[in-house]
Amino acid sequence: MRPDPVYAAYSFVDRIDRFEAGKRAHATFAVPAGVDVFPSCLVAEAVGQLAAWVAMDRIDFRGRPVAALATETRFRGDAHPGDRLELEVELHECDDDAVAYDGRASVGSRRVIELVDCLGPMLPVAEFDAPDALRERLALLRDGGAPEGRFCGIAALPVTITADVPGKRRSASLAVPCDAPFFADHFPRRAVFPATLLLDTELRLALDCAAGAPELAGAAPHPIRVTHVKMRSFIEPGQRVDLDVELAGIAAEGKPDVAEAAPGGAVLRAMLSARTDARLVATARVEIGAAQ
Repeated sequence: MRPDPVYAAYSFVDRIDRFEAGKRAHATFAVPAGVDVFPSCLVAEAVGQLAAWVAMDRIDFRGRPVAALATETRFRGDAHPGDRLELEVELHECDDDAVAYDGRASVGSRRVIELVDCLGPMLPVAEFDAPDALRERLALLRDGGAPEGRFCGIAALPVTITADVPGKRRSASLAVPCDAPFFADHFPRRAVFPATLLLDTELRLALDCAAGAPELAGAAPHPIRVTHVKMRSFIEPGQRVDLDVELAGIAAEGKPDVAEAAPGGAVLRAMLSARTDARLVATARVEIGAAQ
């Protein structure tokens, strides 16, 4: 089996303590107390990784889900350094072509994130990782687990603001590193920039932009949910990604999850897009309210 450091920079499952083959699982991940922050997008990544273990085992590691994204990601709270995440997933369908699942993460009794109607295309696992190494890793996670505290955080990504109209739109350029520790996990045989890191970067741009919106009256903006996420192609190491955020007005009312997250307050919708070489590679929508 490969040494544990390979599973340190972008691996967010420590121990799988319940596993119903091909159907569902429960796992934990201890967010190291020494990291500065553990963004919500990494919490979503942890849920997705647990689903990937169940899916890969279901088809005997012939494939793995890549760029598995939720129809809707609901942000219920934040995870903090030192927290222990409780991860749960349920698979609805899984074959050599795709996996469909729901998942969630909690800290104690406090829900942190929910992933609804996730769909991930299954690609040949050997293009990205060694099947035997993955089998051994899953066996370890199910039998005592991996050592906690492996994750050391992710260095700030180089983002340059290229246009800014507070409260309306913001553009930036992201320089994807040519080399970074997280590529060892994502993935050993083919380095791919993680979609969750792209989304995290875009979310931060959207929140900074929303901070200038008069509808929030100076309150700190907070993401409520992300929908309509589409990844059209992989982003490779060393590529430049042009990011655009445009606030598109007040979100539709009457949605129970939105009302719960921002009672009585305005909810802004932002459109997110990413391009490489002028080619659209990713889009999403985010709803933003005032932090409670």
